[in-house]
Amino acid sequence: MENVKGSPSGIGPDPAVLAEIQQRVLWLATRIVDAANHDRETGDGVKVGGHQASSASLVSVLTALYFAHLDAADRVSVKPHASPVYHAIQYLLGNLDRSYLATLRAFGGLQSYPSRTKDPDDVDFSTGSVGLGAAAPLFAAATRRYVDAHFGARPHSRFVAVIGDAELDEGNIWEAVADPATDGLGNVLWIVDVNRQSLDRVVPGVRIAQWEQQFAGAGWQVVEAKYGHALQAAFAQPGGDQLRAWIDAMPNEQYQSLFGLEPAGVRERFLDGAPPGVGQFCADRSDEDLASLVTDLAGHDIGSLLDAFATCDGEKDRPSVLFAYTIKGWGLPIAGNPRNHSALLTTGQVDQMRERLGLTEATEWDRLDPMTPAGQWAAARREHLARPQPAAATALTIPDATGVRAARPIATQEAFGRILVDLSRLESVAPYLVTAAPDVATSTNLAGFINRTGVFSPVPRRSWSEDPVLKWAEGPEGHHIELGISEMNLFLLLGQLGLAFDLSDQRLLPVGTVYDPFVLRGLDAFIYSVYSGARFIVAGTPSGVSLAPEGGAHQSTITASVGLELPNVTFIEPAYAVALDWLLCGALQSVAAAGGPPGTEAAETGSYYFRLTTRAIDQQPFQAARDRLGDAILRRQVLAGGYRLVDAATTAAEGAPPVYLVGCGAVMPEVLAAAAELADEGIAATVVDVTSPDRLYRAWQRTLRQGVRTATAPSVAGALRSVFPDRAPVVTAHDAASHTMSWLGSALGVPAVSLGVDSFGQSGAVADLYRAHDLDSGSIVNAALAALSLR
Repeated sequence: MENVKGSPSGIGPDPAVLAEIQQRVLWLATRIVDAANHDRETGDGVKVGGHQASSASLVSVLTALYFAHLDAADRVSVKPHASPVYHAIQYLLGNLDRSYLATLRAFGGLQSYPSRTKDPDDVDFSTGSVGLGAAAPLFAAATRRYVDAHFGARPHSRFVAVIGDAELDEGNIWEAVADPATDGLGNVLWIVDVNRQSLDRVVPGVRIAQWEQQFAGAGWQVVEAKYGHALQAAFAQPGGDQLRAWIDAMPNEQYQSLFGLEPAGVRERFLDGAPPGVGQFCADRSDEDLASLVTDLAGHDIGSLLDAFATCDGEKDRPSVLFAYTIKGWGLPIAGNPRNHSALLTTGQVDQMRERLGLTEATEWDRLDPMTPAGQWAAARREHLARPQPAAATALTIPDATGVRAARPIATQEAFGRILVDLSRLESVAPYLVTAAPDVATSTNLAGFINRTGVFSPVPRRSWSEDPVLKWAEGPEGHHIELGISEMNLFLLLGQLGLAFDLSDQRLLPVGTVYDPFVLRGLDAFIYSVYSGARFIVAGTPSGVSLAPEGGAHQSTITASVGLELPNVTFIEPAYAVALDWLLCGALQSVAAAGGPPGTEAAETGSYYFRLTTRAIDQQPFQAARDRLGDAILRRQVLAGGYRLVDAATTAAEGAPPVYLVGCGAVMPEVLAAAAELADEGIAATVVDVTSPDRLYRAWQRTLRQGVRTATAPSVAGALRSVFPDRAPVVTAHDAASHTMSWLGSALGVPAVSLGVDSFGQSGAVADLYRAHDLDSGSIVNAALAALSLR
């Protein structure tokens, strides 16, 4: 690996100016955490916390980036625990109001970790769930490559991730690095903060060597910024080669123990086990000089860092990773302490630091004096990093429906593929549609779309096999991005495609597919992406025990609950093709519009999760509802979350006991059969098809919250009132966990019996599985009788 040598290049500010700036950054980052813990009364006795040591290790790296390296178009992800450093820098650049500095971890204040959606200053990438914020810039760069190929080159951007060394233990890091979709991204730089400490331990040196080999094996340029200028100069002296060999060979644990020792103790510990030549080299140096020399790491030498950045910039055809060796707690009394991860400086230590820097309580929050070279340089950097206002987004015209035809029984997964093909024929939609899948494109019905639009590749790739069904044509014009088998990568890519309107100044319509049970394998990245404000559509398919022969390992049960509970996600599970057509086009309209009138589906923020099935069902019942209600009314109700598929009020005898049979997704044939059997027994069974439990649940919760907050009696939500006009017992049936719709009885104030899949599935026929989980028509009839008995 290459250890970058370097001295200040002479371009930009005087090194003394950057040294002054980084000292102010260190002070502000430290004081931000101190104020949160010592100046603010929370009233609950819970420790506020913060990470002064983890912040200090990155002060030099972030100072070098923001005050000497970055351009306005660059995008940066900052290690979660270094958020105080980021906010300190934004304050010095004039991008954060002073009033926020004392609000770290306070309600409405600075977030504990950088947040795109919660912080008051601009954050490019949310971080917090370690490993995800690191990988996000990689997929943002892949998104930019796609955007440039389809819409013309944007201003050149570098996508930088500043990450902790312990983050490299996260598996998603290596899934992202190894995926072919991220190959060749020369505008990506990862900077690893090698402070050698995680939460519980000192990271063994052998791990760092392994990581470097893994990056190199994936085709990345690997660079080290390990030794500062003083050590590099010492290495060049007679005997210096032995000094370097000893430091390189020294275990991380031993080297880390040098910090916090008095100079004499540093000498003793450093020479413990050293070859005689090293002792001779150090003999003529004072304890103080030796202690300073052997702890001179390049991660706190801005000149070395800038030269390392330049080396990385020089590589245009592959990503770069820079291992920057730092000291956890650099510049603080807790530097290098093995237990310093969440340690806080005492008030006395903060007072001493303030005095050492020439600050007072009256001036401690001041920005750099604009009349000094440091203040003038900060002003110049603010101007250099200022981003232009984004251009007005192009209005996308998405139809209300494609007009999908469904004369025969059809599964929603098949209908989904046909709708996408129809959308790809529309000039107003096709340029913006982009699909992605983790090696399941054909088995989730994306083949037709791929045949029409091709597979994206930065360069044309020849196909060496002919497939009469699938035309796998790869080139820059393709609209499908194929990933390896990694659901984490799918959701990270969808997240960045869904943020292209901000990070690449281009609105896209991203659609991903994944086997529904494996939504859970990518759940952390799914949450991360929607927390970051991304807008996309994902189809989980096939789903449920309706995928009967596949067995329990491929039968999803709790994914519907996840979709219902995820913030910034609208969960949708239609049963019929035309309803899916309306819902999918409506979701695309919302993704394209990024908002709309309050109370409409376009007003929803975030993303859409469609749960689909391979079970083909008869479409005639839906057509009968269209004939009865008309498209305008039916579409409105479908989009709102549910409609009466069969209205018993129009056919039942007077005085017949009423019951609602509420189904969702693939179980609708059983629900309809149960309703017919109940009708034969003189029971008025109205069948409700819930297309989005999420929208109905939110409508109910809105009315409840309004009542709670205004101390008034809550009303019945309009979406529920139109579907359930009468008070009657309810039975819910869903090929998912039964509690997904069990709230409906409370919402309506009526007895309810909920049927669903509450144990692991197994192989068998659909009828076998439905019978085993009480989803067959006979069980639904019995549930209705039980619900009626509870009145």
